[in-house]
Amino acid sequence: MTDCVVQRPGGVSIAVTDLGGDGPVVVLLHGLAGSSRELLTTAHALRGYRVLLVDQRGHGASTRLPDDLSRDAFVGDVVTTMEELMPGRRATLVGHSMGAHTAFLTAAARPDLIEGLVMLEGHVAGNADPGEARGLGRYFASWPVPFANETAAREFLGPEAIVDAWVADLESTDDGLFPRFDAAVMQRTIEAVHVPRWDEWEALQVPTLAVFAKHGMFGDADKDELIRRRPETRRDDLDGGSHDAHLDAFDEWIRVLRCWLLCEQSGASRASDR
Repeated sequence: MTDCVVQRPGGVSIAVTDLGGDGPVVVLLHGLAGSSRELLTTAHALRGYRVLLVDQRGHGASTRLPDDLSRDAFVGDVVTTMEELMPGRRATLVGHSMGAHTAFLTAAARPDLIEGLVMLEGHVAGNADPGEARGLGRYFASWPVPFANETAAREFLGPEAIVDAWVADLESTDDGLFPRFDAAVMQRTIEAVHVPRWDEWEALQVPTLAVFAKHGMFGDADKDELIRRRPETRRDDLDGGSHDAHLDAFDEWIRVLRCWLLCEQSGASRASDR
C-alpha cells in the first residue's frame, strides 16, 4: 500500500492510496464529509484488483480549503489521478453518494478512461431546495469542536453507521480532535451536487450499476426515474442498510460489487476475443 499526492491547479493536493497489484483497476470515491479511510474495508475485499482510494478535494488528507469546488474540479482530480498513476489503463469507478456523483460525471466526461461505473446510494437528479444544502452546512458547523476525546465525539454525533468513520477520521491536535473538513466547504460542495445532470446521465456510454439500500436516501420514484431515463443501467436493491450501506450492509454490498465486477470483466474479455 502506497500513499501519494497528485498536484492540481490552484495549489490543490489530492491524497491517494494505491493498494498496488496488477489486476483490473478500481477507483473508490467516498461521500460528502467522509474520506477514503471509510472505503478501506471495501478496497481490501476486492482481492485481485488494483484499487486506488482518493480523498476528494476538501476531504481527508487532500487540500482542506480549495477555492474551486465545481463539479468539473472534482472530475479533473479523478482524471489527473488516473492519468498520472496508471497511464494507459482504464478503470472502473465506484462511488458512494457525492462520490457516486463525481464518478458518474467523470465517466460521462471521459468514457475513454472508464470501463464501468458503480454508484452506491447516488443519483443525478439534484435537489431544488436550497435549504437542504444550507441545513447540512449548519449541521457540520454545529459540531462543538474540538472534541476532547473520541467518547465526547460519539456522544454528540450519535449512533449512526457513519459515526465510526467520522470519529476514526478526526485529526488529533494539542487542543483536541477536529474534523478533516470545513463546514462551509461541505455546503458549497453539495450545492453543486444538487444541480440536475440528466443530460450527462442519458448520454452516458459506460456499463453502469446503481445500488440502493433498503433504508437509504432515495425513494422508489427517484430510483425508477434513474432507470427510466437510462434503461440499460443495472439496478440492485440491497435487502438492508442505510445511506451508508458500505458500512452497515457491508457483506451484501461486497457480494453485489464483486459479482458485477466479475461479470463486467468476463464481458470485456469475451469482447476482446472477438
